[in-house]
Amino acid sequence: MAFLGYYMHWSHEELMNLDHKERRRWCKEVSKINKKISGTPENVFDRV
Repeated sequence: MAFLGYYMHWSHEELMNLDHKERRRWCKEVSKINKKISGTPENVFDRV
């Protein structure tokens, strides 16, 4: 929850109103965006 609060600037109340599945989905989406911005490959073991 701290991850989403930090990146999405959502309050504790807003985060608590999401169910677990929704929080996991948002964490996955934010992580994808961060990886894309940083240039990190989706799977580091796929590097050639």
